Amino acid sequence: MRRSTLWMCALLAIATSGCEQVNDAVATVKAKIDALRHRTPAQPTPAPVTPQPQTPAPVTSPQELTPARPAPPPRRTVQAPELPRPIRDVPYDSPDTGTIAPGMSDKDVYSLWGPPIAVRRQGDMTFLYFRNGCEYTCGTEDVVFLQNGRVVDVVLRWPGHLYSGQSSSPTATLPHPRRGGDTLNVKPPNP
Repeated sequence: MRRSTLWMCALLAIATSGCEQVNDAVATVKAKIDALRHRTPAQPTPAPVTPQPQTPAPVTSPQELTPARPAPPPRRTVQAPELPRPIRDVPYDSPDTGTIAPGMSDKDVYSLWGPPIAVRRQGDMTFLYFRNGCEYTCGTEDVVFLQNGRVVDVVLRWPGHLYSGQSSSPTATLPHPRRGGDTLNVKPPNP
């Protein structure tokens, strides 16, 4: 907090510390908290009783008398385990090559490219991950998107994996090296 805010809080606490209404309100709140925690509070000295004017009892409607339904428990989302990220590219060569087409089933993709390294499911979508040899530099494996069990899109980087449809993924671009190499300079810590 800022210093001025702290001073204002301190002045407010000092100004209201002797106020009986504040002390009564604090005692009431503490009693309610203790009651909710099923504690028996220490018995304070009784305050003088002042007569309260009679107020009519509030009229309750039948809707208020019916108990409210408890809220359903929140749905727990299951997070897929994180794939281990490669630290360098490993050359990839596979006899499993071929061209997949929109509308193919996952079994058709398996028969052309072999088993995937990972499968993820989200609702009616299924994602098949295949090695491509540039996981580190590309940032992803080759991915086949299936909706309701049929191929709808792909992200491909390995030349042996082909797609006869129109992919929504842009073609891969090479990194843009800077003249002079990396420019990151790290200063040693001060002793």
